[in-house]
Amino acid sequence: MQHDIPRPSRRRLLTGAAAAAAAAALLPLGTGSAHAAPHRAGRAPRAYPDVHWTPAAGANFTAADRPTQYGIDTVIVHVTQETYADTVKIFQNPKKGVSAHYCVRSADGYIGQFVREDDVAWHAGNWGYNTRSIGIEHEGWVDQPQWFTAAMYEQSALLTAAVCARYGIPVDREHIIGHVEVPGTDHTDPGPYWDWARYMSLVKASFR
Repeated sequence: MQHDIPRPSRRRLLTGAAAAAAAAALLPLGTGSAHAAPHRAGRAPRAYPDVHWTPAAGANFTAADRPTQYGIDTVIVHVTQETYADTVKIFQNPKKGVSAHYCVRSADGYIGQFVREDDVAWHAGNWGYNTRSIGIEHEGWVDQPQWFTAAMYEQSALLTAAVCARYGIPVDREHIIGHVEVPGTDHTDPGPYWDWARYMSLVKASFR
């Protein structure tokens, strides 16, 4: 997402983040109870990191039966251009017409889930890519690399590794892409300060 809004202080961000964390509850990632998936021989992924369910408005995504209805072969990395708290408000506003499956908070790597993986989140600006992907937002701004903390990279990498294992997605830059790489997009995220080498190394290290 990219909106021109005032950028709040880190103090305000952390205060809001603490309140959000206290209110959120852990919930399964999809409609089923199991999240194990086929993975390549000799490469066992770590489990999904803790994920906190905060549902998006029903008007902001498409209910589906993935991967049966649509195959999933891509993870799309985004940067919110918003605080985490404001991202939650946007996803829960039925007038916004936007959502992502997950959002990772800067300060501590807290992961909110807003759309179940079974469903199609509206994050890529391209319907074909929406149907085939899992969208992961990251709190921050593309021109402010201080938002991309170690906790954010580490937790996001664990999440991406688990998603790739679940759906058999190759762990490479052809299948783990930035929003900027989606055909037809006018977005630039995750931007020039996102450390792809570091991120991909962390994702690969999540397999043992």
